[in-house]
Amino acid sequence: MSNKPIGIKDVAGAAGVSVTTVSHVLNDVSYARISSKTRDKVKHAAEALGYDPNRLAQALRTQRSGMLGFISEEIATTPHAGRIILGAEETARRRGYHLMIINTSSKATDESRKADIAALLKGQVDGVLYATMYHRRLALPDNLNGVPAILVDSEDTNQSISSVIPDEAGGATAAVMTLIDAGHQRIGMINNTDDVPATHSRLQAFKDTISDAGLTFHTDLVEAEHSEVPGGYEAALRLLTRKDRPTAIFCYNDRMAMGTYRAASELGLNIPEDLSVVGFDNQELIAENLYPALTTVSLPHYEMGAWAAENLIDAIEGKTDLALMALHPTILDCPLVRRDSVAAPAR
Repeated sequence: MSNKPIGIKDVAGAAGVSVTTVSHVLNDVSYARISSKTRDKVKHAAEALGYDPNRLAQALRTQRSGMLGFISEEIATTPHAGRIILGAEETARRRGYHLMIINTSSKATDESRKADIAALLKGQVDGVLYATMYHRRLALPDNLNGVPAILVDSEDTNQSISSVIPDEAGGATAAVMTLIDAGHQRIGMINNTDDVPATHSRLQAFKDTISDAGLTFHTDLVEAEHSEVPGGYEAALRLLTRKDRPTAIFCYNDRMAMGTYRAASELGLNIPEDLSVVGFDNQELIAENLYPALTTVSLPHYEMGAWAAENLIDAIEGKTDLALMALHPTILDCPLVRRDSVAAPAR
């Protein structure tokens, strides 16, 4: 297939009319005597061929293609994190840009990442968004150097690329405070075992919030497992079979909270009467459909995608300096979503 740009002659040939007729139709020349049937034929031919005279003229004038590259580490196949793409896409479209998306794996090799970036650059994108499924730190290939780029839900280990991340600590603080405000003093935490920023930030915020409230932090009330439903179940069983079990549990994510619900049910504990539970992530398919519905913290997926697209386009158009923004990641709020899984302690 030819990579030659579609021109006005191609539209004229497809519609079976002259170049002048195409020009008059697409420029909406009022005095041109052209039938409505011919006008429709020209417009349909232009649309079918993907001919956009306005975009072509803009590209020639600005040396920009109007395309943003978007590398998705699995978020394109993850329902809740996929809102990052939606936020970026809607923002880009509003600004007159479009996304060119490549979906890859979080376990992709450096060579694979370099090839993905090269493919986008070959497509003449004006800039690149690189989004990960969960908050982590990574080093990107050197072929991204000199290209306007922003990391989404991740941080550059070299602090050379701008990034936007969720406020892990703020979200965890809000989660624990809602339990403290409900009257709980003996609060457990089920944490993740992976060495990622969220694991450390959420645990530190848990400790600080407990201490700042004048309560005693008990190291034995913190359990860690793989951050899926079975891990939450196993960790919850260990906490809830203690003689001095906690009256509330803050879970690393909603999947672990689901496991906690299962453990509580098997032990004859009712939520929230006997045990209050708060999650993290606001995975709506889980949080809204647990019974009772789960109080949790929302990750700002849509907002991160929108922020990244907005600021990348500003940089492309010379309205902001990404190098200055790279020194510190931009942190977006993680709001608490109140549902029905928190109540005052029964004992």
